[in-house]
Amino acid sequence: MQGRFFLDLLRYYSATEFSTPYVFEGRYGGYSRKSIQLILKKAGKAINKRVTPHMLRHSFATHLLEQGTSIRIIQRLLGHANISTTLIYTKVSNNEISKIKSPLD
Repeated sequence: MQGRFFLDLLRYYSATEFSTPYVFEGRYGGYSRKSIQLILKKAGKAINKRVTPHMLRHSFATHLLEQGTSIRIIQRLLGHANISTTLIYTKVSNNEISKIKSPLD
């Protein structure tokens, strides 16, 4: 369920044009960090799940990786200078790993 929410959110942001560079737009531009945290906390309560900005960032990177996006592109999107930092945010799902055929089979 939670993964589906993030995938739907990613699709929405991929297909929508925004009038500002902010992911979450307020009346006067971007929200503060605290405002985003409170919005996600409220949304999490509505679905009975914990939701944080870090979870959105991690899910974004993971979904891109699972869709075949280059780790270097993900690195750039996340703004990391070092690829090892990006690897922390990307976690390949067991489902993706199970699709790989062993050369021994």
